[in-house]
Amino acid sequence: MSEDQAPHPVDLHVGAKIRMRRKLIGMSQGELGERLGLTFQQLQKYERGANRVSASKLRGIAVALGVRPDWFFEGLDEPRPENARQDGIAQTVDRFMATREGLELARAFPRLSARQRRSVITLARALSEDQVD
Repeated sequence: MSEDQAPHPVDLHVGAKIRMRRKLIGMSQGELGERLGLTFQQLQKYERGANRVSASKLRGIAVALGVRPDWFFEGLDEPRPENARQDGIAQTVDRFMATREGLELARAFPRLSARQRRSVITLARALSEDQVD
């Protein structure tokens, strides 16, 4: 891919899923790269979508991260009318979990009391409503 070409949306999606899963299980880019025989720089390019992941490499990544290879493509299909709501929710969760803050919140949230969780949700709703204006 030349520098003036933007990464393909599928490559961006797969890369984001690699990053999300790697961070979720607490694995560094260096650790995953070592398991795959890659440098952490090459893994960064995969995660950014700058380089395409070959089928054989994607299978190795899936094994190292403990997921099925098809997991990396979840959320790419066009929503079907009967599943549109579920597909939209899955995409929202994927985008949330692909961020550092999303992962931190997902790890901390279950440790909060029910009252604290409701307070966090109330705060998040209020802050997001402020952003709409």
